[in-house]
Amino acid sequence: MNKKESKTTLEIIKEKVGKPYDDLTFLLTCLKEVLEENGEKELANQVPWVNANPSSQVLDERLIQLFSLCFQLLNTVEENGEVQNRRKSESKNGLTTEGLWGARLKNLKDAGYSEKEIAEHLKNITIEPVLTAHPTEAKRTTVLEHNRNMYLMMVKRENQMYSTYEQNQIKKEIKTMLDTLWQTGEIFIEKPKVSDELRNILYYLTNIFPTALPLLDIRLAQAWEDAGFDKKLIEKVTDRPKISFGDWVGGDRDGNPFVTDTVTKHTLSELRLNAIIHIRESMLELIKRLSYSKEYTEMPKKFIDRINEMRTELGSQADKALERNRGEAYRQFLGLCLLKLPIKIDNHNIELAESDTSYFYSKDLLNDLNLLQDVLIEKGARNGALVYVNNTIRVVDTFGFHLAKLDIRQNSSFHDKAITQLMNAAGIEGNFEEWNEEKRLVFLNNELQSNRPFSYKGAPLEKEAQTVKECYEVIADQVNKYGLNGIGALIVSMTRSVSDLLAVFVLCREVGLTVQTEEGLVCKLPVVPLFETIEDLQQSPQIMENFLDHPLTKRSLEYQRKVNEWTKPRQMIMVGYSDSNKDGGVIASQWSLFHSQDRLSTVAKNRGLHMTFFHGKGGSISRGAGPTHMFLESLPPSSVNGYMRLTEQGESIEQKYSNKMTACYNLELLAAGSAEVTIKGDNDKENIYPYTKTFSWMAEESKKTYVELLNHPNFIKYFAEATPIDAIESSRIGSRPARRTGKRTLGDLRAIPWVFSWSQSRCNLTSWYGVGSTLEKLKKEFPSEFKAIKDGVKKDPLLKYVFNNIDTSLEATDEDIMKAYSELVEDAKVKSSIFKLLSAELKKTRTMLKELLVDSFEARNPESFYTNKLRKETLDQIHYKQIDLLKKWRAMKVKGDSQKEEEQMLFYLLGSINAIATALRTTG
Repeated sequence: MNKKESKTTLEIIKEKVGKPYDDLTFLLTCLKEVLEENGEKELANQVPWVNANPSSQVLDERLIQLFSLCFQLLNTVEENGEVQNRRKSESKNGLTTEGLWGARLKNLKDAGYSEKEIAEHLKNITIEPVLTAHPTEAKRTTVLEHNRNMYLMMVKRENQMYSTYEQNQIKKEIKTMLDTLWQTGEIFIEKPKVSDELRNILYYLTNIFPTALPLLDIRLAQAWEDAGFDKKLIEKVTDRPKISFGDWVGGDRDGNPFVTDTVTKHTLSELRLNAIIHIRESMLELIKRLSYSKEYTEMPKKFIDRINEMRTELGSQADKALERNRGEAYRQFLGLCLLKLPIKIDNHNIELAESDTSYFYSKDLLNDLNLLQDVLIEKGARNGALVYVNNTIRVVDTFGFHLAKLDIRQNSSFHDKAITQLMNAAGIEGNFEEWNEEKRLVFLNNELQSNRPFSYKGAPLEKEAQTVKECYEVIADQVNKYGLNGIGALIVSMTRSVSDLLAVFVLCREVGLTVQTEEGLVCKLPVVPLFETIEDLQQSPQIMENFLDHPLTKRSLEYQRKVNEWTKPRQMIMVGYSDSNKDGGVIASQWSLFHSQDRLSTVAKNRGLHMTFFHGKGGSISRGAGPTHMFLESLPPSSVNGYMRLTEQGESIEQKYSNKMTACYNLELLAAGSAEVTIKGDNDKENIYPYTKTFSWMAEESKKTYVELLNHPNFIKYFAEATPIDAIESSRIGSRPARRTGKRTLGDLRAIPWVFSWSQSRCNLTSWYGVGSTLEKLKKEFPSEFKAIKDGVKKDPLLKYVFNNIDTSLEATDEDIMKAYSELVEDAKVKSSIFKLLSAELKKTRTMLKELLVDSFEARNPESFYTNKLRKETLDQIHYKQIDLLKKWRAMKVKGDSQKEEEQMLFYLLGSINAIATALRTTG
């Protein structure tokens, strides 16, 4: 055997890709040493990729844990490698990374936009990632935190200033961390509570995002100056894109019985408390920075007046604060502002504590900080004003006193039951759930003539009515006390008619969220439809026309416009990527989403409204994931409209935001991309998508093929046995049940476990099934249209995004592993009939994608190609072990073995699910 042939896969990839895999070798070698030092030599010899000839012992549960840890380390070094590669590229080529500010500003400049035009748009751009707790994160929070620490240690190791002795100490610390990770159980022994999920979300909101924001502002300023633009045009935070965050944890109650009114109330309180604590920390840092010597008597009158005003409000407290920083007027001013924060600190205990003298709204603090900034500039301290004060203004502007806007989501059918029960409580005969749309609308319109509720406070109600009322009472208390800033929207899952939306107005009426004005009844909060299935997306323009033309909607949107000081009324619409894909497959889903947004934008434009879309995306390609910059470009022109709101779910949060540099990169992609797409999108221009006819045809054809598979009499049985769906439904990776109502039907199964189970068995049918047959038929029957699609996939953003995503998913699909899972199906006819369809369609899809995209996946995406290649040899072993565990676990359930033994087997099985999810970097 020659030298070249004896190289390991890792050595080959190191030659191709470089540094990240040197780091991997280092970490795996450290892990091997740790295991040897712990007396586990046999296990040490099983560490993948660095052992030339690992022993051939049977793959046991501890080895699965070892492999899972190694995949975590691989993910860590690759994340760090991406950061380093971007740094090297920017040092060599300038700020030209695709999708980021440098490239976006150059594109706009080349397109003929002036610096003033661009600057005018920037201040109207808003991005809002919404963090959810969908059950897709397979790793425990404590493991995620250990991984974050490992990442930081790897960054520290790269610092060339450390001596040999210091480097040796860093290695010892890394080995200690590896030992900790090895000794820490990876999977959830018990299902996490909503409070556990909230703690995880709070970590990102208080530890990660605040550190990324200043860097994000710096990168915009650098790119702006690189473009040759006047830096004064964007020198203040208010001149730059706005960043805010949303939260579904503690508010999303669609099929989650654990999100109670008590949980929602606790969530709102925790969000407010943590926001103010973080603002306080930022202000303390600002006080340290502004050590400028200035007597406050020398300051402008407006500054002195404000100090005196606060002094009068705060009394003796103010005197102590002013005494503390004599001769340092800026610190004195901030000391008074600090006293007005609505919290109480007693030893180490911090709690909310509002008083007549405290800030009630964050805008009042912002006014004081803006005054401080203006005075600093006026008095010649421009740098401090535009760096130190800007950073604090950014924190307050981003997080306010609410940290993240809490959305309240509930299913339309749940609301229907609640209204029926409220009717019964009021002595009104009828069953709202069973009425047709016409009868429902007559009833709702009649009810909405007045502000009279169905029930009185404290009235006994049935389950759904009581649940909705208790939730809305918490929201009403929040809004009445703190205004609208802390609440995002009332989102209606499975919106299928206008009555689904008007019903929310009636429910809001129960608790005072509606108010009688001179013009008539209005709702204080935005009511947002969520269109999820393909049919609902297709019907959405007509539903929204009728809803937006309703008098109460018009009045409510105008009321909300005035309260928020918007120039135009705004209507948000949420579009669902998961259920539309589950409903009709990837092409039908993507086209329905694009086409509905395009038509809905026209509906809004015709009514003089500002339509904003909320994208309900998940972590896998079949649930809307894909490169952010390509996603933004693939949206219909003018649909972004200056506002980008989208969900970040499960493992996507950890992958995109676990570290400062990665978080900054992903936020920059969102902000810069939204800016360019908005500026180039022309609301007044009639945009006709050139591939409408062909894409629509492909959507129908692919859906037909996809639905035929789902409707095959043997499909459900095959799905139940050839994937680990039963184990996933028994997992403890999220507080929410896998099924909406508990029914054992495909329709009731959530999209996340549906996608998760197919990815675990390496089939991924949700992201490619139906594509091959459709393209084959298009080429055969409409060759000119096929050629147009082939040419268009190189330049058209939507075609490029969709088909490159499909190709990426195909690369992660493994027919040998699929076949191995199919052997779990006990009925030979069931197995044969479905696997034959899957195999044939997979072959067609690979063939047609190769013809469509021409270049190989390796040529187009070498990093993904090589990491997949490295992962495969270890991943395959875990798949075969999981298949064996599934057989044993299912047999135990049939035989009725002891619950303890069955639970132990399930625990091992969940370990394999976690390991595969870590290796694939996706769950659902």
